[in-house]
Amino acid sequence: MKKSLLLSSAALITAAATFTTINSQTNELSFFITSVGSGDGANLGGLAGADAHCASLASAAGSRGKTWRAYLSAHGTANSPRVNARERIGFGPWYNADGVEVASTLNNLHSNYMQLGKQGSLNEKGGVVNGRGDTPNQHDILTGSTLDGRLIDDGSNHTCNNWTSNADGEGTAQVGHFDRTGGGQNPTSWNSAHGSAGCSQDNLVRTGGAGYYYCFAID
Repeated sequence: MKKSLLLSSAALITAAATFTTINSQTNELSFFITSVGSGDGANLGGLAGADAHCASLASAAGSRGKTWRAYLSAHGTANSPRVNARERIGFGPWYNADGVEVASTLNNLHSNYMQLGKQGSLNEKGGVVNGRGDTPNQHDILTGSTLDGRLIDDGSNHTCNNWTSNADGEGTAQVGHFDRTGGGQNPTSWNSAHGSAGCSQDNLVRTGGAGYYYCFAID
């Protein structure tokens, strides 16, 4: 009887340890705001450069074995089709550096029920990004996207030449407010609040940002 109880206890401990391991793996970092931008305005090296920056920051923060994508839309060219940010980032769920689920699915992410905001939208180190009311305000996050995560297709350039330009006069960058407050057409939107003043670092800062963007793990 005693042997049976010992075996049962061992089985329960093993099961609990396995569950804890699986749960911790499930809640690993899979979403963050970049703690630093390119430093070159909206010139991120295109989508490929932005993705590589996401991967580098995630790796430095200790994340392993994930494929990272920047939440950025891009205009179509002669050599490439248009890109919608929502179609780049997988299907969820996504967790911040504290292991908190910020969105369960793509539809949840692009609804009023996601858990994004100043306390949920952390950088890869788990730090809170400066928002409205902080000095400096850095709440503008580059996206180039509509409220539902698609390219703004109105004949104007909203991606600073597909994230390759730091030159003012080459379009603007559509930004969201990670803290979901501020001004613009959609002040509470995390991904499509308003356009930037320009593509240079100075104009991104002047508008209320720093050239940061969102990174999501697709696996």
